[in-house]
Amino acid sequence: MPAPTRTELLEAAKGFCDSFAQKRSLDEILSHFSPGGEAGKEKKNDIIVLEHGLPRLAPFLGREFRGLEGAREYFETVGRYLSYEDMRFVEYVADADGEGEGEGGKVVARGKARFTWTETSQSWDETFVYVLQFDECVKLTRYEVWADSGAAYLAARGELAGAKA
Repeated sequence: MPAPTRTELLEAAKGFCDSFAQKRSLDEILSHFSPGGEAGKEKKNDIIVLEHGLPRLAPFLGREFRGLEGAREYFETVGRYLSYEDMRFVEYVADADGEGEGEGGKVVARGKARFTWTETSQSWDETFVYVLQFDECVKLTRYEVWADSGAAYLAARGELAGAKA
């Protein structure tokens, strides 16, 4: 199967980002991910979800969530601790040159939103980055997040200076 074009990658990335920003159902968000391999068997296109940061700062940071069920667990875990509003994506950069056969390419998306740690009601404005890797069918196989884990940690402790509560 030929690798997806830059346009196909951008459309897929925007579709995923829009479904998340518009707070669509978890099933709709997960529909953007590759079905992956059989349970218990490793496959090249197995899903990995990773939000970078120290695991002790928040329960969704610094560990790989694997497979479609792992992706579900990641989104459910984030949803227990954080809410967001006014999410928008302001820039996309696509690389259609997969590193090997069976890879579809990557898109980097830069977004902005207002996040709230639900338990303390402390909020902050944030710019974050997603790196989205797609398979040859233009389905997500890797979803990485770089965000302000320090703000999340301080908000969780009720110590975010200048936070709106």
